[in-house]
Amino acid sequence: MVLEWIEQYWDALVLMTAEMAPYLLLGFFIAGILRVFVPRSLYTKHLAKPGMKSVVKAAALGVPLPLCSCGVIPTTVGLRREGASHGACTSFLIATPQTGVDSIAATYSLMGLPFAIVRPIAALFTAIFGGWLVNKYAHEDKEAVADVTCNDSCCHSPGENKSLVSKLKEAFSYAFVEMMEDVGKWLVIGLLIAALITVAVPNEWLAALHDYKLLNMLIVLAIAIPMYVCATGSIPIAVSLMAKGLTPGAGLVLLMAGPAVNSASMLVIGKVFGKRTLWLYLLSIIIGAMLFGLGIDYLLPGEWFAVKSGITETACHDGGIDIFSYICTGLLLVFLLNALFASHHHHHHHDLEEEIGDYIIYNIEGMNCNHCAANVEKAISEVAGVEHVEVSLHEKTASILGNPNEADILQAVESIGFKANKA
Repeated sequence: MVLEWIEQYWDALVLMTAEMAPYLLLGFFIAGILRVFVPRSLYTKHLAKPGMKSVVKAAALGVPLPLCSCGVIPTTVGLRREGASHGACTSFLIATPQTGVDSIAATYSLMGLPFAIVRPIAALFTAIFGGWLVNKYAHEDKEAVADVTCNDSCCHSPGENKSLVSKLKEAFSYAFVEMMEDVGKWLVIGLLIAALITVAVPNEWLAALHDYKLLNMLIVLAIAIPMYVCATGSIPIAVSLMAKGLTPGAGLVLLMAGPAVNSASMLVIGKVFGKRTLWLYLLSIIIGAMLFGLGIDYLLPGEWFAVKSGITETACHDGGIDIFSYICTGLLLVFLLNALFASHHHHHHHDLEEEIGDYIIYNIEGMNCNHCAANVEKAISEVAGVEHVEVSLHEKTASILGNPNEADILQAVESIGFKANKA
């Protein structure tokens, strides 16, 4: 019995990974191309003017970017400091973590074309709605980040003078090293949870609630809001729950609310952008997710959003997975292992430099990805008296060489939404 359960679990895990792998690799590569070849000035140029035009542009620009809910916050602070309007910043905050070219491609691989189309559209309109709300009702929050220095390493255009080969190498490194470090853990966790749901949750549990569509969505919201799951990692979880009877609309709610809203990001948004902006941010995501979810359940054909009722039924039998998917799965595993090795390599390099230098160590709270670490490092490096700084994402520390004022260090870190204290 146990061996049979383990075999079913393994089959489900392999099948979902193999189906996602080709699209994940393509999505990661496109994300790297966007990162390196699209100048950051494009964003600030179109987001500076007040009014709905900049809000719409911010949502459209945010949808394809592969930034998580924590990484997007300091990026948005940088855009705000460079002149982006408050509503546009909120729109960017809402749209960006919900989707990304990698997650859109992965959504298509497991959930089909209709979901892959509806998901970014829902993110786009929800972001526009949120930006409009902030422009109209959050006037007192508009100066919340007025004194923040632009510390985001992503705010500046990537090196336009680099050769094409250098840019491609940088794009490849970002896609398959940095993004793998950021997304890989959550992707693996999502797949493991999805496979567990597939083999361990009885079909009748959620099937009994299938006719209570609004209740489905409220349950999903209650689960999704406090937890952290990235846009890509949420996909296999949604698929597994839908295969067990969760409505497609509730599945969309999970895809929208899970990546965009979690307890950590909410605390930072409230602190950096203002309390009223935070409440309007939450309100717009909840309303947008519920409306689009109800639209899927009541207005669109159910067969468009159907998923396999038993993922393990077609797993790993002869012809179940083609050779190309196996190759892509192998490449994905290689990149994940390489990202794991790279993160440990950075960790040991940090230890070596700490031994040979007279470093001051600060504990940094709130970092969840390489974007976070890069932003903290950039912020501290611009403080007077800092000669060198190295931030360890895994140790949650910043090692500083020099003689800076402690209050300036704390202010620099807190200004981009994180918390620091001397070790």
